[in-house]
Amino acid sequence: QVQLVESGGGLVQDGGSLRLSCAASGRTFSSPAMGWFRQAPGKEREFVAAITRSGISTYYANSVKGRFTISRDNARNTMYLQMNSLKPEDTAVYYCAAKLHRLEVILPRRDEYNYWGQGTQVTVSS
Repeated sequence: QVQLVESGGGLVQDGGSLRLSCAASGRTFSSPAMGWFRQAPGKEREFVAAITRSGISTYYANSVKGRFTISRDNARNTMYLQMNSLKPEDTAVYYCAAKLHRLEVILPRRDEYNYWGQGTQVTVSS
């Protein structure tokens, strides 16, 4: 089992920055593959970014490429999402997700994950 807790959300102006954190506990010695997703009101939960077990590889949705950076610190069992140049369309609840996997994989699909955090609200005002 892996428990995930997000933090760092809030209200920011158009063009501002935020850093989200996802603290993992439980079977973290296995360093799961992890990702960030977001869900805006009335919309499906969508992929934002993913990172492999060691952090050696990352992958981004086109809508955030060049603005967001995913990273992880396995010694602290924590994953991060640095969000720069935020836009009103980035407003959503952001979720972190994890999947225990023995390989260095990128998992960009929602149905590939079996552990989810409770979400943190990010609101970007225009």
